[in-house]
Amino acid sequence: MEQSKKLILTIAAILTVVLFVSGCADTGTDIGMETEQEQITTITVSAAASLTEAFADIEEQFEDENPTIDVNFNFAGSGTLRMQIEGGAPIDVFASASQSHMDLLSNQSLIVEDSRKDFAENTVVLITPIDSQLSITKPEDLTATEVETICIGNPETAPVGKYTVEALEEAGLWDELESKTLLADDVKQVLVYVERGEVDAGFVYSTDAATSEPDTIEIKVTLPTVTPISYPIAVLSASEHQDEAQIFTDFVTSDEGRTILESYGFTA
Repeated sequence: MEQSKKLILTIAAILTVVLFVSGCADTGTDIGMETEQEQITTITVSAAASLTEAFADIEEQFEDENPTIDVNFNFAGSGTLRMQIEGGAPIDVFASASQSHMDLLSNQSLIVEDSRKDFAENTVVLITPIDSQLSITKPEDLTATEVETICIGNPETAPVGKYTVEALEEAGLWDELESKTLLADDVKQVLVYVERGEVDAGFVYSTDAATSEPDTIEIKVTLPTVTPISYPIAVLSASEHQDEAQIFTDFVTSDEGRTILESYGFTA
């Protein structure tokens, strides 16, 4: 009997140890998983609307090569994005379609100056609905009476609008065309208006025209701009993840980033 009791106690002790060790192992696994999850850093990139498609591809390739960094995008007109940053939005990287909006942030010490780089160039084109019956082949044709509505980006928030207005002023056409213009929030909205045939013509970046729905628009001519269209990118001073933000910025300006941008029609 005494030996049986000792055997039972021994078995119970062994089971207790096994269960304890098992519990520790499970806890250790959970802690390991939590640690692994905590190592993933999310950065927010505010980027000009015209970069939407190219940056989607850049994100995929970047995250494949940098699995511990998750990129979230915020696309809109560069002016709108700049005002969000000035208002304290938690942004890590800003990619603008114009130098002026980046300059405004720089003047307020809101960007890391050493991180600022130009990474792409673009052009503006005149487009019309593909089934348009109007004779429009150049900007001067927009002054015709039968042309009623021209869509451009809002010059205050969308650089494409500012480039367009500057060019039309330089050509001596703006005074005649201003009353016909419909202002859009960004270049993507301009494109949609023309695709749907809701306006007679519009001005968009050539890269956006290339992403239009099939058989919806026709590119008429490239608009000579007064200001070269170049895109700067920079890390924000207020970013809590400046190292990761810099890694993303470096990728955009790398050979891999350039290749992707060029595949979407940008000059990198």
